Amino acid sequence: MDTLESELTCPICLELFEDPLLLPCAHSLCFGCAHRILLSHCASNEPVESIGAFQCPTCRYVISLSPQRGLDGLKRNVTLQNIIDRIQRASSSGPNSPGEPPPLAAMTTAPLPEPVQCQFCEQDPPQDAVKTCVTCEVSYCEECLRATHPNKKPFTGHRLIEPLPDSHLRGLQCLEHEEEKQALDSNLSSLIKRNNELESLMGKLIQTCQHVEVNASRQEGKLMEECDLLIEIIQQRRQIISTKIKEGKVVRLRKLAQQIANCKQCIERSSALITQADQTLKETDHARFLQTAKSISERVSMATASSQVLIPEINLTDTFDTFALDFTREKKLLENLDYLTAPNPPGIREELCTASYDTITVHWTSDDEFCVVSYELQYTIFTGQANIVSLCNSADSWMIVPNIKQNHYTVHGLQSGTKYIFIVKAINQAGSRSSEPGTLKTNSQPFKLDPKSAHRKLKVSHDNLTVERDETSSKKSHGQDRFSSQSSYGVTGNVYIDSGRHYWEALIGGSTWYAVGIAYKSAPKHEWIGKNSSSWVLCRCNNSWVVRHNSKELAIEPSPHLRRIGVLLDYDAGSLAFYDAVGSQHLHTFHVSFAQPVCPVFNIWNKCLTVLTGLPIPDHLEGVEPLD
Repeated sequence: MDTLESELTCPICLELFEDPLLLPCAHSLCFGCAHRILLSHCASNEPVESIGAFQCPTCRYVISLSPQRGLDGLKRNVTLQNIIDRIQRASSSGPNSPGEPPPLAAMTTAPLPEPVQCQFCEQDPPQDAVKTCVTCEVSYCEECLRATHPNKKPFTGHRLIEPLPDSHLRGLQCLEHEEEKQALDSNLSSLIKRNNELESLMGKLIQTCQHVEVNASRQEGKLMEECDLLIEIIQQRRQIISTKIKEGKVVRLRKLAQQIANCKQCIERSSALITQADQTLKETDHARFLQTAKSISERVSMATASSQVLIPEINLTDTFDTFALDFTREKKLLENLDYLTAPNPPGIREELCTASYDTITVHWTSDDEFCVVSYELQYTIFTGQANIVSLCNSADSWMIVPNIKQNHYTVHGLQSGTKYIFIVKAINQAGSRSSEPGTLKTNSQPFKLDPKSAHRKLKVSHDNLTVERDETSSKKSHGQDRFSSQSSYGVTGNVYIDSGRHYWEALIGGSTWYAVGIAYKSAPKHEWIGKNSSSWVLCRCNNSWVVRHNSKELAIEPSPHLRRIGVLLDYDAGSLAFYDAVGSQHLHTFHVSFAQPVCPVFNIWNKCLTVLTGLPIPDHLEGVEPLD
C-alpha cells in the first residue's frame, strides 16, 4: 500500500491528489497546487489569469494555458480521482476502523452477547433471529426466513450463518472480503504501474515528437538553402545567356544597318543614273544621243555590276541558330530532385565468390550502384551460428577494408581451412546500409608428394600426386629424408603444418595394404609410421583395419568398400580425425598436444594411392566435435 500511495501522491503537496489535473505531458497535479504555482509566478498586483504557462514539476515540460479558461481549460484526471476515493473508502472501513470486531481474547472475557433480534419482523418486540444472511446483511427469525428465502434461485446462493449483531457482521464481511481486497489492491497496483509506464512512454513519445519538429524544421531550412542556391545559379546562368543573346543581337543589327546603308547609297546612285538614262533615251538629236549614250551605257553596266557584288553580302538571318536553348537534360535532373537517402543494402553473391588457401574474393551486387559513393568490406573469423549476432554488434573483432569502388574485392593473408563472416556496407553522403552476413571459407593448404622422401621401392608420378609400389625402381640414394626400411615403404608431403585447420583426402587405387596419417619432421624413417611417438596413422593390412600411434593399435570397422579417406587436422585444437570421405562416416580421432610442425605421410605396400589437396573443409565437418 505504501508503494500505491506514493504513486497517488502529488509532487507538490506530497498528499493524495485532490481534484487532480491531467497535464499534456501525461503527469498529474492537484488543482490547488497548480493554482499556487501560478500565484508564485505573479508579480505584485498582477492577476493569476495573466500567467499563460507553467512547467510540470515532474518533467519540466512547459504547459500552455488557454487565455480565456486558464487552469479550467486543462482536463481533470477523473480515473485517478476515482481510485483515490475508493482507497479512502476502503481505509475508513478497514480492520482498524471503529466497526472492527473485538479481538478473540476480549471476546472470551466479555459477558455473553445479547440475543440477536429479527430485523424483518413487524411484531413489537421482534422475535429472536435464528439465522443471519451474510449476502443480505439481515438477521431473520424462523418465520421471516421461510418467507424471504424460499428454496430456489437466487436465494439458494445466499450464505446463512448463526445470528450475529451488525457490528460483528461488518467485521466478518471485512475478513471474508480480505482476499478480494488484496486481489483488488494487487490489480490496482499493476494498473497504476502500467499507467506510469504508459505515462513514461507518452513522455518519451512527446519528447520524440518535439525532436521530430526540430529536425524537420532544420531539414526544411537546409532544403530552402539548397533551393535558393539552385535558383541563384539559374539566375546567374540566365543573366550570362541573356547577355550573349543581346551581344548577338547588337552584332547582327550593326551588320544589317551597314548593309542597309550600302543598299540605300546604291539605290540613290542607280536612281540618278536611271533618270539620266531616261533623258538620253528621249533625246531626239541623233548626234547628241550618240555622244552621250555610250558613256551612260558604260555607267549603267558598272552600276549593275556593283549591285551584283553587293547582294551576296546580305547573308544575315533573323534566327539565332548558334544560341539554341535546350534544357531537356537539366529539366530532367530538376524533376528527379529528391531527398538523398542511404543506399539499399547490397547483397553478397556467394555463388560468385572464390577462394584459395589464403585468399577469398568477395562479390556483391547493389540496386543503387549510381548513388553509392563507396563500399566498405568487413570480415572476421566465424566461431559459430549462435555468435553471429554478438559478432555483428562488436566492432573490435572485425577487420575493415574501406573506400572500395568496385563491387568485388580480394582479401589476402587469411588462415587456411577457416570459415569467415563477411559484411558489405554501401555508403553515400546520406549514410550507409549493410548487407546480410555471408559466410565463406578458405581452402586447405595444398601440397604434393615429396619424391626426395619416397622409399626406393616407390614411384611418384610426374605431377607428384600419385605414389605406387614399383619393384623395378633403380633409386639407390638413402638420404636422411628418404624412407629406408625394408618394410616401411613411405613418402611424405612437401609441406610442414604448424597452425590452422587442414583437410585432404587419399584416393586408394586398389591397394589392400597402406597407411595414411601425419608425422613430425623428426620421426624416424627406418621404421613403420605409427610405431613411434612421432606419428599417427590409419592402416589397412589386408582385411584388418587399425589406427596406430606409438605401437599401440586400436581396431576400427569402416565400410569394406572404403576407397577414399578424408583427413581433418586441427593443429591449434590438437585433433587429427579420419573419415570415410564418400559415406561421411567418422572412423577415429586422435587428440594430441602437438609439439612440432607435422607433415602428411603415406605408406603403400601394393598398388597405388593418390592425394587430393587444397580442398575446402566439407560443410558437414564444420563445427563438429569428433568423437574419440
